[in-house]
Amino acid sequence: MDILSMDARAQSAALERGDLSALELMDATLERIDAVNPQVNAIVSLRDAGRLREEARAADAAPRSGWLHGMPIAIKDLANAAGLPTSMGSPLFAGQIAQADDIMVARLRAAGAIIIGKTNTPEFGLGSHTFNPVHGATRNPYDLERSAGGSSGGAAAALATGMLTVADGSDMMGSLRNPAGWNNVFGMRPTWGTVPGEPAGDMFLHQLSTAGPMARSPADMAALLDTMTGRDPRQPLSIEGAKTLVGIDEAPDGLRIGWLGDWGGALPYEDGITEISEAALAQMADLGHRIETLPAPFDAEMIWRSWCDLRSFAVVGNLGPIYLQEDKRPYLKPAALWEIERGLVMQACDVQRASEERSQWFRRASALFESFDVLVLPSAQLWPFDVSWTYPEKVAGRDMDTYHRWMQVVVPAGLIGLPVVNVPIGFGAQGLPAGLQLIGPRGSDAALLRLAQQWHGATGWSHRRPPPIAEG
Repeated sequence: MDILSMDARAQSAALERGDLSALELMDATLERIDAVNPQVNAIVSLRDAGRLREEARAADAAPRSGWLHGMPIAIKDLANAAGLPTSMGSPLFAGQIAQADDIMVARLRAAGAIIIGKTNTPEFGLGSHTFNPVHGATRNPYDLERSAGGSSGGAAAALATGMLTVADGSDMMGSLRNPAGWNNVFGMRPTWGTVPGEPAGDMFLHQLSTAGPMARSPADMAALLDTMTGRDPRQPLSIEGAKTLVGIDEAPDGLRIGWLGDWGGALPYEDGITEISEAALAQMADLGHRIETLPAPFDAEMIWRSWCDLRSFAVVGNLGPIYLQEDKRPYLKPAALWEIERGLVMQACDVQRASEERSQWFRRASALFESFDVLVLPSAQLWPFDVSWTYPEKVAGRDMDTYHRWMQVVVPAGLIGLPVVNVPIGFGAQGLPAGLQLIGPRGSDAALLRLAQQWHGATGWSHRRPPPIAEG
């Protein structure tokens, strides 16, 4: 069996038994990267091969430090990994070498992972399409002329092509969900606060983004999530997430699943998105779950307005100091400028109103979960688009009035910090993948992963790998 087709936990077990060496795994990984990455452009800032082989040999000679011992992993290029560049896709930071690991990266390293490089991301992670002026665009391995999504597009494409078996990502606006759906893998936005962010800058107000896991199976994703989660005393809003790998194979029975459809017509979908989603829901019904179609549960425009204002508030807090330096401002892409300039003119009452609207939606969602275990939406409103586009300007004939309106479908869960798992649901007429968001109440991470694992066992969609990619 191709060792790169093995699940991460199977690789880990083979390493522990001595049936596989870390050096063999590293050699196979580097060979796959050499063959595939020039065309896909998912892995960036790859470290020296000789040094990586030395670290693999050292792992073979050392006692096991965790389940990731000796396994290659690449870190999304928004997070710091000591000794590697953190460009964030921006010319302003290209070549900047991280002096220390971020919390999440340190946890992966402590579990034994060998960090081989970074995965590509949009500039500053803005926009769900992975391209930037430092590393270029990441291409979808199922069609190299299409987008891999984002902002964890590099991670998702690397998983789909076997360059990685597990990967980290981060999600403010669908960045662990859209690229997972478009690359036929699993991605999870965990309950907000279970994976602590960095103890720097504001730690109270900007509750939108979180790190999370990606993999080719829910069980691998659970193992990685369990490594990433855990309270950090330096983060006032971090919480202790429940362990999710234990019981992952306990298939749930008779779940109440609410299908939110197109949110009462508020969300335009390209042809085929509704159909493939409803076909997947019919399969979930065959597994013993009860599916019910729901009317729009809340004002979609109010959710969108709250989201846009809170996102601009967060972005200006992060990038505003760069914008105020006139020599650096020209290096910011239009999406960043749009967010910053909105944020700069906002008043305190705007932020308060947006937070109150978010709170209203949270209360309504909490009431929904008294009747339903899981809510479902597509992971994207359209199929992977042309890689040369900046963003889709129309979806199903409807004009998109912002650079990110086409991803509105991911906002209801992300705005209020709910856990979400993307599951692959098959392929459209053009052979492109699609996914579904399984959304649960706060703290239901383990339950969502058990449903995803049941789905994976019943369908096996992620076993359908991309067509062979010719060496460049």
